Amino acid sequence: MEKIIENRIKGYAKDVDKFFELIKEYKHIAVFRHDHPDYDAFGSQLGLATFIKDNWPDKDVIYVGDDHVSLTHKCFPEMQQIEDSWFDQEFLAIIVDLSTIDRAADTRYEKAKCIVKIDHHPAVDSYGDLQIVDDTMIAAGELIASMLLSKPEYKVSKEAAANLYKAIVGDSGRFLYSHTTNHTFFIAQRLLETGFDLVKTYNEMYDENLTDLEVRKYVLKHYKITKHGVAYYVLTDKVLKKFGLLPIQGKDNVNVFAHFKGIHAWLSITEDVAKGNWRVSIRSAGTEIDKFAERFGGGGHTQASATKLKTWHEVQTLIKELDKMFE
Repeated sequence: MEKIIENRIKGYAKDVDKFFELIKEYKHIAVFRHDHPDYDAFGSQLGLATFIKDNWPDKDVIYVGDDHVSLTHKCFPEMQQIEDSWFDQEFLAIIVDLSTIDRAADTRYEKAKCIVKIDHHPAVDSYGDLQIVDDTMIAAGELIASMLLSKPEYKVSKEAAANLYKAIVGDSGRFLYSHTTNHTFFIAQRLLETGFDLVKTYNEMYDENLTDLEVRKYVLKHYKITKHGVAYYVLTDKVLKKFGLLPIQGKDNVNVFAHFKGIHAWLSITEDVAKGNWRVSIRSAGTEIDKFAERFGGGGHTQASATKLKTWHEVQTLIKELDKMFE
């Protein structure tokens, strides 16, 4: 079984070996990730931190960053609140699921003696003393799980596996996005073999309340579709306040439009008055839209990208240009 994983990561197997050497070397280890975390960021960070602590219980392992308005408590624990003095000692920083270092959720990684980057996005910022990047993986969680499972002498506990599984499910759109491969399913299977509660895990990820239903009802009542099949909805500041939502929650219903014939791409457009911009999340049914998002100052994955625009005019331009892609 491990041979399948070994063959998959053989291009950077020496770097994986070096990563484990660094874990053994350092007494103090901090795991970082990007701000405004999603399932992959949280799951990768917590899955890795749990794995290290499970196998080296004598090590001081912390995880830091911002909490999430809905995923924290529902699906993941609160981030640890660590005093600045902790970072004055010699420590190893591991940064996961972060392509551009300016989006680090906690900048105290800068104090580390050694920095490891583990990511699945196309390389943008070259940072870290050791970089393990594989943009063929659907999620950072898939990459990290592959690395951990390639070393059968170490244990992947139920808790670590559940977090990594959430990471993979979240970034693969429940295994529906095009970067999902047979290896993705193989890794998911190996994680399931640890015996974590799959039903409980999905309930933590996707259980909703009645407010969520009311928001979805609003979206379904007010969405629009362009001539060539781009669906979108707009949540203004007034609407957000009506439902008691934060701008970061505006994209929660973006995939309502997935899997409908005639809809080729779909957007959530959310006003963020505090930041003075419009948050735009873009999804597609197969067309690569990451390069399109880059044209508007954003980026992301081939079927799931995002950007932030200053004016409503820019938003309208984006919609028109995206519509042209499907003429």
